[in-house]
Amino acid sequence: MERVLVTDYIGYEALTQSAMRGVVREALKCAVGANTTPGDHHFYVTFNTRAPGVEMADYLIEQFPQDMTIVIQHQFWDLEVHDTWFEIILKFAGVPQHLKIPFNAITRFVDPSVNFGLSFESDAAANSDRALIGPLADAAEASSAPATSDGDTTVINLDSFRRK
Repeated sequence: MERVLVTDYIGYEALTQSAMRGVVREALKCAVGANTTPGDHHFYVTFNTRAPGVEMADYLIEQFPQDMTIVIQHQFWDLEVHDTWFEIILKFAGVPQHLKIPFNAITRFVDPSVNFGLSFESDAAANSDRALIGPLADAAEASSAPATSDGDTTVINLDSFRRK
């Protein structure tokens, strides 16, 4: 059977990525003003240090030329969450540094306290036919979708849900 190529005029891939980044934004908002995360929650945020809009000290970019993972838990200051980015002060080698991170620069968000994580497509991969969401182990078990486990997160290929 011949596979028919269909154009997605709605842009489901972009909508999904945007919704997942909204989850990150709302989670970070829970820590604004308190300078701590609620309960046992803590966040690992991995981002592309050279993505448009990222602002951080040059020496940190040199030290982390592609990706950097920050931990947001007890020792952070002045967290501000905006619609398309967040700002935070963290200490590196005891020296406070201001970071501005657009949500589009984030490649992974994990809250290990509740075994929750999200992985995001790069701009190039966003044009392909798949998205990564994790952990969705219960959803994977509930469906017959193939899933692979990667540490604390589960990755589900959305191709398995598409009509063939």
